[in-house]
Amino acid sequence: MGDQMKILITGGAGFIGSNFVHHVLKKHSDYEIVVLDKLTYAGRKENLQDTWDKITFIKGDISKKENVEKAAGNCSWIVNFAAETHVDRSIAEAGTFVLTDVYGVYNLLEAARKRNVSKFIQISTDEVYGQIQKGSFREDDILNPRNPYAASKASAELLCRAYFETYGLPITITRGTNNYGPYQHPEKLIAKTIIYALLNRRIPVYGTGENVRDWLYVEDHCEAIDLVLHKGRNGEIYNIATKQELKNIQVVNTILRLTNKPKSLIKFVKERPGHDLRYSLDTKKIEELGWKPKTSFELGIRKTLEWYKQNTQWWKPIIEKEQIDFHKKQFS
Repeated sequence: MGDQMKILITGGAGFIGSNFVHHVLKKHSDYEIVVLDKLTYAGRKENLQDTWDKITFIKGDISKKENVEKAAGNCSWIVNFAAETHVDRSIAEAGTFVLTDVYGVYNLLEAARKRNVSKFIQISTDEVYGQIQKGSFREDDILNPRNPYAASKASAELLCRAYFETYGLPITITRGTNNYGPYQHPEKLIAKTIIYALLNRRIPVYGTGENVRDWLYVEDHCEAIDLVLHKGRNGEIYNIATKQELKNIQVVNTILRLTNKPKSLIKFVKERPGHDLRYSLDTKKIEELGWKPKTSFELGIRKTLEWYKQNTQWWKPIIEKEQIDFHKKQFS
């Protein structure tokens, strides 16, 4: 196995990261995969249980230099999914986000620089742009993050750019829209709505549910990242989106329709501070590389709903044992 085939996937036990591990194992079975994950509430061994004998797993934190050094080893490629990601949590505890999403990325960049890695992909988010009323953001638009999570991700991007310009590190950045699919923690809108609908619980929706997001099925996102890893140009940024923009209330109503549950389950709650109204991305650059989303929102939601129905043993411990009940904790 050549060195170029050894890839470090940080945050590989999280939602998008674990889906990417599954994707790489399916598409590039000869690649050696090292996963570094802190195993926080959102990063879970259960997300990788069917891959355990095919990967090297290291429990560790990207904000700790020694953990990063150990995991980076002789890896030639690094794909960084590791991040604190939930906006609500960032409003309550911004410091954690700075530590992981900024200082952690610095540690990874230093490890990559020492090892002369041939690829470093920083997984970012459309939230770095802030909100847009009309039109779509292009990759060279000014960043205008409006919450601590978005600011931490924008900061990480700037560090990555600096390491590209200063040290010539082969860095590429991707900015994806809102993901959904298997293994997503129930703090996020779609996962929470599906689970609460199945349990006949009240579903909290911010404001009047008018906030617009572009919904990206996680497998489509993984294909885009894979393409950027193999064909993306160093120093470039790639927007990843589907042009399937929906208001939050439309998303919730779709799930209620598919689960045959009444709209009376919806509970409108106080608006979140700094809640961006609309995100929208221009995707010409990633399309020029040869990527297009394959999954319509209706199909993606059906597949996701089916996964949560079939995998109650995956989410029930989160809802019951850990008592991460956001309905009571944050919205009562």
